[in-house]
Amino acid sequence: MKLTDLFFIEYPKTLIFADMIPQKDGINFISSQDKNNGVVAKVQECEGIKKYPAGIVTVPLKGSVLMAHLQPEPCYVAHQIAVLTPKKPMTKQAKLFYCLCIQKNAYRFNYGRQADKTLKNLVLPDSLPEWVNTSRIEPLSTSVCSSSPLRASEWKDYTMNDLFRFVKGKRLTKEDMVPGKINFLGAISENNGVREKIDADELWQPNCITVNYNGSVGEAFYQSKPFWASDDVNVLYAKDFWKMNKYIAMFLITVIKANKYRFGYGRKWTIEKMKETVIKLPGQPDGSPDFQYMEHYIKSLPYSDKI
Repeated sequence: MKLTDLFFIEYPKTLIFADMIPQKDGINFISSQDKNNGVVAKVQECEGIKKYPAGIVTVPLKGSVLMAHLQPEPCYVAHQIAVLTPKKPMTKQAKLFYCLCIQKNAYRFNYGRQADKTLKNLVLPDSLPEWVNTSRIEPLSTSVCSSSPLRASEWKDYTMNDLFRFVKGKRLTKEDMVPGKINFLGAISENNGVREKIDADELWQPNCITVNYNGSVGEAFYQSKPFWASDDVNVLYAKDFWKMNKYIAMFLITVIKANKYRFGYGRKWTIEKMKETVIKLPGQPDGSPDFQYMEHYIKSLPYSDKI
């Protein structure tokens, strides 16, 4: 079906952010940007300018074309942004689903090919998948515990060999791979290092950090499931005097990745060099790493409960 079968489309009159007065507790002003749900700032309420209700969908027709967003609060909408209002009652889940469907058409447009004339003819799925309205939408919390200040000047030096037991990855050629459900880790910088899924009997155990020594050198990831590590990846397990968890791992990964500028395609971060690498970490009076502090700090960060 076409978009106009589901939504009324309104094109706001000329309105630009420069004409508005910023106000911290004011009304959301929606621009054509992609980030922050399209909200460029909060502005002072102004008589004579239409304020749209919560629950509308905004669709930029230029700039970040078709980056549709569901607006959870009343808002003002800049020009060259379409405002979609459902013709029939529609759940929040359904609106978010259609936002995603609209966004998936963004590749068809750019600065020289805007969507103002063709938005109404955009084709959307004829029906909703069953999982859409059964999906739960829960608000994001901000942290697990109260914040802790970082005092990097008080940190101590440790070699990575002081902290980790190192295991080398193993070569597996494309010809020998069998498709399956096991994560195969390559020397890439995205997708938590997972290049593809394979079937394998020999696996590396989880609750560890993987670090690329080749390819995207220095990229590090926490692994929570059994996996196969390619020969371009070094696997780091906690030594016996401490126990790793996902929060401590996130802290250590950030510190490890801060060293990747020192290595590259022509200077691999081999196991030998990695063992000798010195990193700074919070330390206790007796000189040992303060892993409890690292865990507490990560838990204090926004959205840490989603790790």
